[in-house]
Amino acid sequence: MYGQKQTKPDERRKFLGSLRERIIIALTQSQVREKKVYQEVAECIKEHRGAKLLLNGNMNYNYLTKYIKLANQYGVKFSMVTNKESQTDIGLLLAYDHAINKEEIYVTKQADKPAVSTKPKKKSVFSKIKNKLF
Repeated sequence: MYGQKQTKPDERRKFLGSLRERIIIALTQSQVREKKVYQEVAECIKEHRGAKLLLNGNMNYNYLTKYIKLANQYGVKFSMVTNKESQTDIGLLLAYDHAINKEEIYVTKQADKPAVSTKPKKKSVFSKIKNKLF
C-alpha cells in the first residue's frame, strides 16, 4: 500500500531479491553447505564476470566463504542478502541486472550425479566359469 511498487514480489523473495529471468545459476542451501565448491558455479563465475553473486545472509558464514573467495579471485561482485520476513531454500545465485532467460538454472546435487568410473568392471568368478562352459 505504501512505498515503492515492486514487480513480482514473491519471485524476488524466493530468488534473494532478483528475478528468475536474470539468473545464470542457483544452488540450494543444502548444496552450499557441502564441503566442495560446485564446478558448475566456478565455471559460471569465470565466464560471467559482469554478473553479481547473491548469497543467502541467513546461512552460516563458514559455508559461504569458499564462494566469496572464488568471487574475489575473479573480480565478481557479491552481496549477502538477508530477508527476515520470508524464508527461501536458495543459498546462492549468480545473476545479472538484466534478463537473460536461461532455461536451466538449478544445479543437480553432486550425490545425484552418476559416478564416472575409470576402472574396468571386474567379472565375477561365476561369470568367468559360465563363459568357459558356454
